[in-house]
Amino acid sequence: MSSAPRVHQLLRAMPVLEVADMARSLAFYTSKLGFDVDTWGEPASFAIAQRGTATLGLVPAKGAPAISAHHWSAYIYVTDVDALHAELAANGVVLPDGPITHTEYACRDFTMDDPDGHRIAFGQVLKPDPLGPGLSCRTGRDTLNGPHQT
Repeated sequence: MSSAPRVHQLLRAMPVLEVADMARSLAFYTSKLGFDVDTWGEPASFAIAQRGTATLGLVPAKGAPAISAHHWSAYIYVTDVDALHAELAANGVVLPDGPITHTEYACRDFTMDDPDGHRIAFGQVLKPDPLGPGLSCRTGRDTLNGPHQT
């Protein structure tokens, strides 16, 4: 299988989450999580929540929001997971999985659920590679396991 040469660099991803109540979600993301938001439409038919370079799209659900609290809806890398954990706890955010955990993928992270049950993880990379797990796969080495074996 051959692939065309990659000319354009992808910059970042923005998960888009369906929400049952846009006003409630906007309030949660701003007051509890510290995101800034921009909205489109009146009432809002789309929103982008941003903190640093992390962005999440929010869109009103048609019916019940499509969620799975058993899997992450988003994983956001942070520079200081301890400080963020303390900030969110102080803001009254429920942290269902308890304390920060060390992971097999070389991060320390924790999760929280938004008002619609979207599970969002926040993690800090433990290894010196600032890109984090999985982002070195095209360079001939794996952040976790060293050189690729083919």
